[in-house]
Amino acid sequence: MWGKDDGRMGTSRRELANCNCASGCPCQFMSLPRHGNCEAATGFEFDSGRHGDVDLSGTCAAIMYQWPGPIHEGGGTMQIIIDESSSSAQRDALQTILTGGDTEEMATCWWVFAAMSPNKLETIYRPLEISIDLEQRTGRVSAKGVFETEAGPLLSPISGEPHRARINVPNGFEFRLAKIARGTTRTTGEIELRNNKDSHVHMVEIHINGEGVLEAA
Repeated sequence: MWGKDDGRMGTSRRELANCNCASGCPCQFMSLPRHGNCEAATGFEFDSGRHGDVDLSGTCAAIMYQWPGPIHEGGGTMQIIIDESSSSAQRDALQTILTGGDTEEMATCWWVFAAMSPNKLETIYRPLEISIDLEQRTGRVSAKGVFETEAGPLLSPISGEPHRARINVPNGFEFRLAKIARGTTRTTGEIELRNNKDSHVHMVEIHINGEGVLEAA
């Protein structure tokens, strides 16, 4: 089981997520989405961790999400992309984690987003390239034939210089502390994102298991 912290389960991960709202993401502040709906492209690097006896160190995955309205209203569509270099056991473990399996109810973003996405497209296995520089607020997620996200720092409208901002959510189910950037996603797969241009990006380094967020850097 991934869900209980028995010393064998949990992951340390880095995440880059680009959604279609303006920088800051209204979801974090109890507001409705800028365009009336939520859609996002996310990439995850698992630096360390296990699901049962399966070592997830060095694996990576991505997920595309699209909802007709706010996330909490449901009706969403999602598709998981797992790096093709993963072993069969790692693929099964990541599939379970990223769909909220072996997880306490509402404990993680993966549980919530999967519950709000009854339309789950077939998981695909493609070359994944993910780079995340938390200090510089830059990154890239490329899932061959599906999507590509490029992210960079916020820029001051006055000076044009990089501007630093963070979101701190003490009881968050996705993160406790996120560094904010901006990014653009281009899609070529089954899910077409329409408004992800110079829009919200958050970058996170975090420890998590099936009981929720453990700590954040």
